[in-house]
Amino acid sequence: MATVTKAELAGILARDLGMPKMQALKAVDALFNGLREALLQGGRIEVRDFGSWTVKATNTKLNARNPRTGAVVVVPARRKVRFKPGRILKEALSQPS
Repeated sequence: MATVTKAELAGILARDLGMPKMQALKAVDALFNGLREALLQGGRIEVRDFGSWTVKATNTKLNARNPRTGAVVVVPARRKVRFKPGRILKEALSQPS
């Protein structure tokens, strides 16, 4: 399946709920802004039967290598988002397509 854009998600929402596309786009924007805020504050987001997002800290990597030049570089510590699928999504993904 191809990539689904935010506009396409808004179109699906508008179709399923019978609302104007602009209102659906605002709803999708509000949802993603809320998700972003929660993650930036270090929170955990859980959507039952779909999955959860958590923020994980990575360690500094002192001996990483630049694949082009082979030079040793230091990769600083950072935060990253981890998604863990819920049971129903995990089971659906394990089925052959």
